[in-house]
Amino acid sequence: MGFLRIRTTVDERPGRLASLAAALADKGGNILGLSVQPDTDGTVDEFVAEIPAGPEAVREALEAAGGRRVRVVPATAHELTDEPTRVLLLASRLRTAPWRLPELLKELLRTDDARWVYGSDMSDLPDPTLLTVPVAPRRAIRLRRAELPFTLTEAARAASFVRLAQPPADPAGSAERVVKLADGTETQVRPLTRLYREALRDLHDRCSPETRRFRYFTSMPALPDRVFDRLCDRTRGHSLVAGSDGQVIALANLMFTPDPGIAEMAFLVEDRWQGRGLGTALARMILTEARDLGFAEVRATLLSDNARMRRLLLSLGATLGYTEDPGVVEARLAIGVMAAASPS
Repeated sequence: MGFLRIRTTVDERPGRLASLAAALADKGGNILGLSVQPDTDGTVDEFVAEIPAGPEAVREALEAAGGRRVRVVPATAHELTDEPTRVLLLASRLRTAPWRLPELLKELLRTDDARWVYGSDMSDLPDPTLLTVPVAPRRAIRLRRAELPFTLTEAARAASFVRLAQPPADPAGSAERVVKLADGTETQVRPLTRLYREALRDLHDRCSPETRRFRYFTSMPALPDRVFDRLCDRTRGHSLVAGSDGQVIALANLMFTPDPGIAEMAFLVEDRWQGRGLGTALARMILTEARDLGFAEVRATLLSDNARMRRLLLSLGATLGYTEDPGVVEARLAIGVMAAASPS
């Protein structure tokens, strides 16, 4: 009986994980470790199991249970260490020896190789066995792992790990940022606090019913107090407001979800400020915050006739797909590497 590391992609449906576990049990497997990671076209379930069956038999059993892109590689007892403890120890080593970043990234993701790349060599390659993690504008670390392709969650972990080796930034919760729009107009962006309750009510009053419908799927005439209080709760998400001439002109929200590694974003921009680049600037700020918080993916739901939001999301690299409601579209943005490459 040997140890195997098993990774498979499954559709996001109830009961899929139970089906995989049952398939492993039928092969005499004892599951010793499990992680669940979001990816572009489903969920990646990764097991470490002690199992008498060979890799090919395990692969066939999991495919029959609904698994896709099943990978089975040898593992060792060393890989059964408590994962949070292992990551914390690596983070401690990085803080005391940041020059060992490539070596520690290699250990974090259990890769075959890790090396510095510069300039044009930093461009992403269409190879799932390679992961390029930006460190500075013209410097990155390229990781290689031949047997197991990298997931979005692993890209997010690597990007967050890299930030531990970098100087601390100004606290996002207190900083005001100035955004210059395409026409030269400057707006001020700050974190949402309860001080903006009346200003947000005024924003909703000035927005057209169509703009409110695009944001809330209904022409909500006013923002309910319970919704406002939730948006201000930084344990449930991070929200930003943009202002000009003493008025709040836009609201951007990053909302945490129960799904590991996934957050949601949404925007409300006053009609007369639309089409001037403000929504794009706020979206990039939201993606940067999501990156800093360690999320692998940000999603957004939008009405299918919201052409402006559709164009914005596509410009950021989102993939769009229809939901069970034909009038609603879901956008998915992988931010583990993309956001790390953009300026903070």
